[in-house]
Amino acid sequence: MITAEEVLELPAASRAAAPARLPLQVGSTTPISVVIPAKNVAAYVGETLASALAQREVTEVIVVDDGSDDETVAIVRGMRDPRLHLFHNDSAGVSAARNLGARQASGEWLLFLDADDRLRPGAVAALLAAARGAPRAVLVYGDYNTIDSEGRQIGRRGLLKGRRKPSGDVLTRLAAGNFIVNGGIALARAEAFRAIGGFDTSLKYCEDWHCWCRLAAIGEFAFAPELLLDYRLHTTNTMNAAIRTPKDFFPAIARVFDDGLILARLPEHMTAGLRLAAEIHLVTYSAMQAVRFGRYRQAFAYLAMIGRQSLKSLPRSAIRVALARFGI
Repeated sequence: MITAEEVLELPAASRAAAPARLPLQVGSTTPISVVIPAKNVAAYVGETLASALAQREVTEVIVVDDGSDDETVAIVRGMRDPRLHLFHNDSAGVSAARNLGARQASGEWLLFLDADDRLRPGAVAALLAAARGAPRAVLVYGDYNTIDSEGRQIGRRGLLKGRRKPSGDVLTRLAAGNFIVNGGIALARAEAFRAIGGFDTSLKYCEDWHCWCRLAAIGEFAFAPELLLDYRLHTTNTMNAAIRTPKDFFPAIARVFDDGLILARLPEHMTAGLRLAAEIHLVTYSAMQAVRFGRYRQAFAYLAMIGRQSLKSLPRSAIRVALARFGI
C-alpha cells in the first residue's frame, strides 16, 4: 500500500489515464460569472462586491442571500451596477446558495467568492490567461494571501513566489488533500460544474474539496502562480470556528472515497493510502488554523494525532504548522 508521505511525491505517470477530451476554447471576451453566497455579512459584503465589480472581465455578479437578518440585502440593493443580480435562498445553506447562483449564471466560467473576501486587482485576468494556456482545463486556480477582520494583510504567502502547484491531471494529488482551499482563487468551467451536479448539499464542511475532486475526475486543472485573493480570517469564518475539530471534516473524506466518479479514476491499489493522506492533510490544516489563532495546545494535540496515524508524515506536517505561525 502506498503511504501518505509517498503520495506527496507521486509522478504524473502513476495516475490512471484521463479520458481524451477535445480542447476547450477561451476567447478574449469570455463571459465570467462571480457567484457570492451571503448571510449576515453587512460589515464586508460591500467591499467584496466592489472587488468583484472592479474586475473588467466579469460580466455578472450574482449574490444569493441565504436568509440574512442584518443589512446585507440593503447593501447589495444599494449598489448600482447592471452586472449585479440578487437572489434569495431562505437559509438553505452555502452549497445550495452556490448551486442556485450557478443555475442563474450565464457565464462560461464560474468563480465562487465568499462574501467577506476580496479579489485582488487583475485576479480574473490572470485566471483567464491561465485558461487560454490550458485549453483542456475545466478549472484554473491561483493562490491567496490572508487578511484580518479589519482588512489588514497578515499573511506572507508572497514569500512563496514562484511556488508551483499541480496542473494537468491532478486527481490523485487532490484526493490526497485539498490545495484549492478557497473558491475565490478558481475559475470553474460552467458546463463541467453543471455536469458533475455542483456542490453536494449534504456536506457541511469541505464540500468544495469534494466538488474539485469530481471536476478533476472529468478534466484537467491549470495553476496560475499569483496571489489572487485576500482571504479574511476571523472568528466568524465557518472553517475557523474554535469548536471545529478534524472529525467534523471526516464526512467529506468518506464522501470523496465513496464517490463512483472519483473512484473510477483512482488506481485501486492507492485508495487506502490516499485516504490516509487526506486525513493527515485535514488534521494538519486544523493544526495550522489553531496556530493562526493562538491555540497552541490544540495545535500540538493535532500534531500528536498525526504522529499516531503516520510518524513519517509528522515532520512535514510540523513544518507546515510552523510556517502558518508566520502567515505562510
